[in-house]
Amino acid sequence: MEILQNVWLFFQEQVLGMKWLNAAIGNLLSMAGLDITGRLGGSIQFFIYDVIKITVLLCVLIFIISYIQSYFPPERSKKIMGRFHGVWANIIAALLGTVTPFCSCSSIPLFIGFTSAGLPLGVTFSFLISSPMVDLGSLVLLMSIFGAKVAIVYVVVGLIIAVVGGTIIEKLHMENYVEEFIRSASSVDIEAPQLTKKERALYAKEQVTATFKKVLPYILIGVGIGAAIHNWIPESWIETVLGSNNPFGVVLATMLGIPMYADIFGTIPVAEALLYKGAQLGTVLSFMMAVTTLSLPSLIMLRRAVKPKLLALFTVICTVGIIIVGYLFNAFQFLLV
Repeated sequence: MEILQNVWLFFQEQVLGMKWLNAAIGNLLSMAGLDITGRLGGSIQFFIYDVIKITVLLCVLIFIISYIQSYFPPERSKKIMGRFHGVWANIIAALLGTVTPFCSCSSIPLFIGFTSAGLPLGVTFSFLISSPMVDLGSLVLLMSIFGAKVAIVYVVVGLIIAVVGGTIIEKLHMENYVEEFIRSASSVDIEAPQLTKKERALYAKEQVTATFKKVLPYILIGVGIGAAIHNWIPESWIETVLGSNNPFGVVLATMLGIPMYADIFGTIPVAEALLYKGAQLGTVLSFMMAVTTLSLPSLIMLRRAVKPKLLALFTVICTVGIIIVGYLFNAFQFLLV
């Protein structure tokens, strides 16, 4: 058992976390005459290390996830979700959301397509919630920084929010609050062509290129903010605002996250720096969930598909769910770290 624990620790720290890379960058900067224990040197080390680490993980993960995703085109996903009913349909939709695009804005066109195809509204909302909040990439990235326990629990509670949120919307019968052009759209079933392994690999490679170009600015911004928090903002400030002494830290972090727009790759460096500076785990994860699920651009896009009452309900359900999860994580943080 001890051997397995050591192997897993090595995998988490040296393969996923790339601690060796951080040490190598620190040595190179020191050889160049930079004091990595100082604010400027520490910020430069943090920035270079996190950008390289996230870029490598991003490209590998997108390739793997896109290869898997090639087996689940919209037509096939629609057929899979159409076979299930009740809460099981919501669960399947939430799980399918884990192998779809990485940001909320990319998920909305698929949500519109599923809704136009006649799938139950609650089921499509379960997909819409889980797709940006929980994906295979977030599991691995969270594992590389926060550990396996936190990563797995994060994914589980994200799926729970998606299932519960979709179920509530379904029970309230909000179909009339979907815009008419979507409800009246005709659905055309086109059988997805069978792809060869080479074609799937080519598709995955194209997704890596396209997604990396799209998210690179957010990675640079996120890592830059993380470096500033990590080396320039006093720990006492973070503890005061987002630490255990502030009972409204989770609410504040959620409200701050909603207007922002980034994906999981740009948000994690900020979360890592906040946690290092003394913010509570649940508060940090609530911030991440709010940024990835309820960004202002995605809400603006979603407004074109649904009426204000349904949009408000979706926002309230996600916000309340994220806040509850944040407080639960804070209450049981001692079991996860």
